Parts: sequence; C-alpha cells; structure tokens
Amino acid sequence: MRKTEVFEISLSLIFSALNSRTIIAICIVAIVWGTTFLGIKIGVETVPPWFVAGLRQFLASLILLPILLFKKELRWIGWKNFRIQITLSSLMLIGANGLTTVAEKELTSSLTSLISALSPVFIFIASMIIGMEKFTFRTMIGLLMGFSGVIFIFWDGFNDLMNPGYRMGLLILIIALMCWGLGTIYTKKLNLQNQNLFLNLFYQFAFAGIVQLIFAFSFSDAIDVSTWSAKSISAIIYLGIFGSVLAFYAYNYLLKTLLPTQVSILSYVNTIISIFLSWLILGEEISEKFLIATLLIISGVFIINYKPGMIKFRRKE
Repeated sequence: MRKTEVFEISLSLIFSALNSRTIIAICIVAIVWGTTFLGIKIGVETVPPWFVAGLRQFLASLILLPILLFKKELRWIGWKNFRIQITLSSLMLIGANGLTTVAEKELTSSLTSLISALSPVFIFIASMIIGMEKFTFRTMIGLLMGFSGVIFIFWDGFNDLMNPGYRMGLLILIIALMCWGLGTIYTKKLNLQNQNLFLNLFYQFAFAGIVQLIFAFSFSDAIDVSTWSAKSISAIIYLGIFGSVLAFYAYNYLLKTLLPTQVSILSYVNTIISIFLSWLILGEEISEKFLIATLLIISGVFIINYKPGMIKFRRKE
C-alpha cells in the first residue's frame, strides 16, 4: 500500500471518529482564534488599546449574564473561588490579553502572532525551573529550533529595534507571554476542573473588563469616540462575541471530548491562519526568512509538547 493511501485512510478514520459538534468546535477554535490577532490590529487602528481590550472583555461578560440568568446559575462563588478567578483574570485576560493588545499598536499582527506562538516555550522553561517538567534531549532540540526561529525573525530587522515604539512593543509582548505562562502554570498547579464554566468566566470577563476600562480612561492620551471607525468597533464586537465567548466555550468542549494533547495541536493551526490573514487582508509583508522562522518555531514548540498518541485522534472515553 502506498504512503498516500495510508494517509488518506488515516484522515478518514480521524474524521469518522468525530461527531459533527466536535468538528464544528475544532473549526471554531482553529479559525476564530486564528483571527484574533487580526481583529486586535484592526481594533487598535482607531481605538486606544486598553479600550479595545476592556470593551471586548466587558462585552463578553454582558453576553454571559442573560445566559446565567436564564439558567438560574448566577450566584456568588465564594471568596476562595473568587480569588482564583480574579488571579486567572489578572494573569490571562488583563496581563496576557490586555498587554498583547497594547503591544499590537506598535507591532504587526503577523509578528505578534508568531512571537506569541513561543508561549509554550516560556511555559516549559518556567515549569522546568519549578520541577513540573524534566529536561530531555528532545526538548533541547525543540528549544534550539524555537530560538533559531527568533533569530530568523530579526535577521533583517535589527534596525527596527532602534525605534523606541517597536522596542517597547516587543518588551510589552514578552511581559504578556510571561503572564500567560504564569496563568497556565497556576491553572496546572490548582488542577482546576472547569465546573460552572460560564459562571467562572463571567467573573473573569467582568473583572478584566472593568479594570481594563479604568486603565483606558487613565492611560489614554486623548479620548475622542468620534474618531473610532466602524471597522474598529466591529472588530471589538467580533472579539467579544467570537474571540472570547464562543471560542472559549468551544475550546473547553474539545477538552472534554478529545485528549488535551490533541486539542493543543490547534494552536499551531491558529498561528498559520493568523499569518496568512495578516498578509491577505492587512497586506503585511511576509518574507522568506519570516516563513522559515514560522516553520522553526512551530516545529520546535511541537517537539517540546509532543506526547505519544497526540496525533492519533481518538475520542476521549
């Protein structure tokens, strides 16, 4: 039997093992989260970054509110769980998402998405330091490939670092990745079970939205809503409805349907979609070195995260 025939049979077995809801959820996570960097870039074109982030999260909380009221699940979650949700909101939404939005004011959408793809590398290094991961020869290869990709990113762009805005954008993005890594490790340490998902998300989105809007009114140089374009406002609405609520629900549905390592494969698809759309819609330049960097970083992250059976798509029992 030829290799192509084996590949075709494998694909048919993969999709035959998935029901229609799972396939839809996969498409939502892959496509929607692949468009978030594009949406952020369009949003910050005319709207101050903290307003983009704050309005997005606050809108997400308003969407969840009637759902919780209809299901009669809106209630106080207790101080212990409240502290957990506020910590996660501070790290993942205010720190990671908010600072990424601020960074994208200075950086291109494609560059932001590619550097953000390195977040599993930061997570692995931090987990290794605290003893949650072990250093192996395989992970060393993955790390070398990932950081080789970084070299290719800036091969022709070292002069850009002389630009204070560009330099500050990179620094803010690195801090955002550190926040995401800390939030991920915090979640692993707590071993959260995602019970009452909508209720917990409501508290996270509401807290992040309020804090980010306070930042927006405090740190924005000039607030002139009349200069906000319909395109930027539409992007914020899209990010709130699809990027926050719908994609996050689909992601958690997949975690219950498939193995976590299988779901993690979607992050590589997100990066490719984001870079392609940045080129197609925003006209961002994608050089050969940038494509090489993309291949190295995605391959390196995949090698670090690889677990036996992660590419064998079986339904989780």
